[in-house]
Amino acid sequence: MPGLAVIIVGEDPASQVYVRNKERACEECGIYSEKYALPEETTQEELLELIDTLNNKSSISGILVQLPVPKHIDEKTIIDAINPNKDVDAFHPVNVGKIMVGNYDFVPCTPAGVMELIKESGIDVSGKECVIVGRSNIVGKPQAMLLLHQNGTVTICHSKTKDLKEKTKNADILVAAVGIPNFIKGDMIKEGAVVIDVGINRLENKKLCGDVEFETAEKVAGAITPVPGGVGPMTIAMLMKNTVKAAIINKSK
Repeated sequence: MPGLAVIIVGEDPASQVYVRNKERACEECGIYSEKYALPEETTQEELLELIDTLNNKSSISGILVQLPVPKHIDEKTIIDAINPNKDVDAFHPVNVGKIMVGNYDFVPCTPAGVMELIKESGIDVSGKECVIVGRSNIVGKPQAMLLLHQNGTVTICHSKTKDLKEKTKNADILVAAVGIPNFIKGDMIKEGAVVIDVGINRLENKKLCGDVEFETAEKVAGAITPVPGGVGPMTIAMLMKNTVKAAIINKSK
């Protein structure tokens, strides 16, 4: 049976919600799960010891450390310590390299979810102008590679991009992953474009919104994902898929 270990360090409220959602998904899918809720003051050494134990635990096929970790812990060191064959987030340098060359086992869950949405909607990426706003290691960069592997013509935009509106207006497929509420307005979108909103931001009134201003964008877009309820559930679904794949890979080792 596939087994997922989720580690959370500290009391970050958003992280707590994400971890609960992952636990619930495991339950629904019949995937065995273990949760390790560690206090904020957990040392890097203690966390590395736990990861080492889980790397060698046969009932665990996937390991996920919920990010961000507290400031006294080095994120890179933690990611590097996870066995690449159990790295269901696909953040380990080995898995990142495999995505780059197109010969991968795991894809980061959010970009994988975006690709699944595109595929299930019957949208052909080949030859399309694909613009990604955001260059994070978690979403922007791997998203670019996945669209490139599908023969999309890819542009990555970021905080230093000049004439951003000009770039986004050219997109047949626009992926917003910048982490700024309602950043992409309707007048930045090409008529009929596919708009995928990866952002999830909590406003002062406690409401959730994406990186795209939905009200103005939906008037222009040919297809658009909502927040919440769009990419978020897909991210969880892809985590379950990666965990099952990890169980198969680890069984064959």
